[in-house]
Amino acid sequence: MSVAQTIKDKLTAALAPSLMELENESQQHAGHYQGELTGETHFALMLVSEAFAGKTRVQRHQMVNQALKEELAGPVHALRMRLLAPDEA
Repeated sequence: MSVAQTIKDKLTAALAPSLMELENESQQHAGHYQGELTGETHFALMLVSEAFAGKTRVQRHQMVNQALKEELAGPVHALRMRLLAPDEA
């Protein structure tokens, strides 16, 4: 399974989003890191979820980071996030 699909599956299970857009930006970052990054490493996420209602920006990021802790510790080097409650979308 691809890293992108794993991210989508985990976020769907954890946050039941009404809208999710995940863009693989890895090619834009080729050569920017001195280590050995290959494959799916950089993503941009836009996610709308009722779970974010009443939560601060930091709390929302923590929720996503918790759901993706294995991916963020492993293959994912960067995840740019835009996290919204339904009334903010």
